[in-house]
Amino acid sequence: MQTKPRINGTTITEFILLGLVETPELWPLVFILFLLAYMTTVGGNLSILAAVLVEPKLHTPMYFFLGNLSVMDVGCISVTIPSMLVRLLVQKHTIPYGDCLTQLFFFHLLAGVDCFLLTAMAYDRFLAICQPLTYSTRMNYTIQRILVAMSWACAFSNALTHTVAISTLHFCGPNVINHFYCDLPQLFQLSCSSTQLNELLLFGVGFIMAGTPMALIFISYIHVAAAVLRIRSAEGRKKAFSTCSSHLTVVAMFYGTGMFNYMRLGSTKFSDKDKAIGIFNTVINPMLNPLIYSLRNPDVQAALWRVLTGRRPAA
Repeated sequence: MQTKPRINGTTITEFILLGLVETPELWPLVFILFLLAYMTTVGGNLSILAAVLVEPKLHTPMYFFLGNLSVMDVGCISVTIPSMLVRLLVQKHTIPYGDCLTQLFFFHLLAGVDCFLLTAMAYDRFLAICQPLTYSTRMNYTIQRILVAMSWACAFSNALTHTVAISTLHFCGPNVINHFYCDLPQLFQLSCSSTQLNELLLFGVGFIMAGTPMALIFISYIHVAAAVLRIRSAEGRKKAFSTCSSHLTVVAMFYGTGMFNYMRLGSTKFSDKDKAIGIFNTVINPMLNPLIYSLRNPDVQAALWRVLTGRRPAA
């Protein structure tokens, strides 16, 4: 039977998060794996942040944005994984309605800032490679902070819009979420009232939040590619491309998993594939970002080594 929504609003006071696996025997293994993943992600991203702060060679706009991105990655994983670990530890899988909406708000806030920071990093590469003579004036100290502030403002507006919109829906049962954190697609499935306007809002705002940054990144790298191809020496082309390859890898991972997750609202049942995409969004991407940015960058590697060994940078 389909339960009709009540007029007085939300009747559900808590949701049940099924988590990654429903077999109790596997819970200790999941706890250990995700605790290690959380510690690795936080440690890796904070190491990148420390390297950016202590290494004079990394006091550039690109690494200023990378330091901010590392902070956002720590925030994103901290919004979802610790609460999941606590539920596994106490073997209680309920989450209060208010906590669920709070988790949704902060996840979309931090992921939204990530989205715009990646766009700012693409703009930085465009200026550095295509317009090097005016780079220092067009990407000065003030501009960098304005871009970060705008990222926060746009992401806050997006997160608040979706949180307020989801709070207008009626939840009268069932209350079981086949996931390990609260997110829009899963909550849409549980609503007793129509979610058509919410889904249109998600597509509309998503076009602005994701489509516009993707278009700007695409346009930036078309100009970057054209400029790199005009470089006569193979060594020069290789050096120019190496400064962009890490960023492009992160962009592909971030937008690829994000689009798959939010463009499938017509699905009537959420499966393990959706949980896998959730793991990529909340764990794998933030954990791989420090590795991607340090793997082919000797300056970052040297700075990380100094952070880990406690050595001061050479004067």
